[in-house]
Amino acid sequence: MRKRYLITGGAGFVGSHVVAALLEQNAECVVLDNLSTGHQQAVLPGAQLIVGDLACQDTVDRVVGDGHWDAVYHFAAKSLVGESMQNPFLYLHDNVDNGTRLIEACVRNKVGGFVFSSTAALFGQHTGGPIDETTPINPDSPYGESKWAIERVLHWAHRVHGLRSACMRYFNACGSDPLGRMGEDHYPETHLIPLVIDAGLGRRDHLKVFGSDFATRDGTAVRDYIHVSDLADAHVRVLDHMLDGCNKFNLGTGAGHSVLDVIEAVERQLGRRVPHEVVGRRLGDPAMLVASSVQMRARTGWRPRFESLDAIVQTALNWRQSHPSGFAV
Repeated sequence: MRKRYLITGGAGFVGSHVVAALLEQNAECVVLDNLSTGHQQAVLPGAQLIVGDLACQDTVDRVVGDGHWDAVYHFAAKSLVGESMQNPFLYLHDNVDNGTRLIEACVRNKVGGFVFSSTAALFGQHTGGPIDETTPINPDSPYGESKWAIERVLHWAHRVHGLRSACMRYFNACGSDPLGRMGEDHYPETHLIPLVIDAGLGRRDHLKVFGSDFATRDGTAVRDYIHVSDLADAHVRVLDHMLDGCNKFNLGTGAGHSVLDVIEAVERQLGRRVPHEVVGRRLGDPAMLVASSVQMRARTGWRPRFESLDAIVQTALNWRQSHPSGFAV
């Protein structure tokens, strides 16, 4: 029987790539998105788009109650660390209230499983090596706190009601669909790689480097950059490995790259210098976040295909050059 999935936020960056991966499995995909940050054009033909908001109880009840769902994928959320530090209640209300409303509806309608888009921001100012699932939780921003709150809701949804779930704690999603169908189109853009590319292409005067005094080898923040198609593959694979419980998986390549590393990678691809200046740190930015994905690899056989930073940057650059205005025509 053909599998049927609901994907909230499926018109967004990661969500749209997961929809593409599910469609390749001949799944029926229904996307629920309010299009506040997502794009209708990012939803591939073959998927159904419902424009609606998780803040509306009637919408959630109507959509989740519409037949059998093998699983619900939940991507819809506010996701800017800096913005959450300026307006914490916006994040705590929007992400936590809407996520809880959706999970409750899934329990009522006996949904088969729940896959949650979580984050490495759970771990705060981590100073050790690669972060695995046993690393203590210590969110350093309201954004991270809001994701942790939903993980706890899922814990209780399983313990009390038996809802199986997987919390996908990924690090820095980046790159673009290798076939050029989707890519990053945020307004304002806050992700490092497209910002570096735009500075290199002359679409902005320069790049701001937030901090050069972190305890890292070159003083700039280090992150684990994972290609969005690899994330999509992990989200498809995890369906068969949620078992009974609220499962947690850290997702990354296991390699850390600094801001200066990313700048140099873009410079190699473009063959030109990327203008940049160092400014002060942002509140809530940890020095280093690098994932240990040992559990995901062992349980599902998942392996990143895009482990090279240069390969990741190349796909992002291809999208940026072929779609200079994003999805806008």
